[in-house]
Amino acid sequence: MKSVKHNLDHKRDPELCAQKLKAYFSKKGHAIVAFSGGVDSALLAYVAHLALGNQMLAALSDSPSLSRREYRFAVNFTQENGIPLQIIRTQEMEDPLYLANPANRCYYCKKALFKKINELRQELRSSVQRSAWPIFYGVNIDDLRDFRPGIQAAEEAQILAPYVDLGFDKNTIRSICNYFGLEIAHKPAMPCLSSRIRYGEAVTVEKLNQVELAEDFLYDFGFRILRVRHHGDTARIEIPPQDFDVMLKHKDKITQKFHELGFIYVALDLGGFKSGSLNAVLNST
Repeated sequence: MKSVKHNLDHKRDPELCAQKLKAYFSKKGHAIVAFSGGVDSALLAYVAHLALGNQMLAALSDSPSLSRREYRFAVNFTQENGIPLQIIRTQEMEDPLYLANPANRCYYCKKALFKKINELRQELRSSVQRSAWPIFYGVNIDDLRDFRPGIQAAEEAQILAPYVDLGFDKNTIRSICNYFGLEIAHKPAMPCLSSRIRYGEAVTVEKLNQVELAEDFLYDFGFRILRVRHHGDTARIEIPPQDFDVMLKHKDKITQKFHELGFIYVALDLGGFKSGSLNAVLNST
């Protein structure tokens, strides 16, 4: 009960929450933030920079599973806020266990990510002869109730989780973003492109490109929240039900484009958008 009350206090007072997060980083002295451009990691990078200045670094992992739209957003966010950025190249696409796309695919992705960031940390320690640079990532307490195989990889690599330590959930994080006036406060969640491919179906650069181009095409119609799920020769589009009319208005153009991208069938999921919908198969077994 104490932890629940603690979290409710944060929701009522985002300023207090922001101060606690800043103090959390101030005590660390240095920081490397695993940064993706999403709400959670972007706020960590922003507050770490407020607390530590250039004694922190945002590490952005670039790979085929990161859309160019999200890559540009992430880079622009650091530039606009003066946050030191290091782009690293991860090799999860060279790992056959990742490419096989098992249910715990995210474990292999995060394992590759934290391996590269740890290498970066060692370079920082040896080149500038400073104290330890702890690594942080943006898991929050809501994530602990979800299926998140990447958490295991973080625990194995001893990555620190400020939001978990402070008892912050997603709503609290967004409220802090609002407090700082950050545009990311209302940014939809955007997991990696590999999350669009059905478990057990191999992850390939070709499939990732299909998904990215399909989603980019839909964004140009004004959709803000969407997923294109890759089911082999079928593209299953998820959008909020209130956007169905817009989708149907442009169905001929969308169908034609998706056929050009290599999909034979194009389906609109009548259940609407649901984050992590491909996990439904895990709950049915």
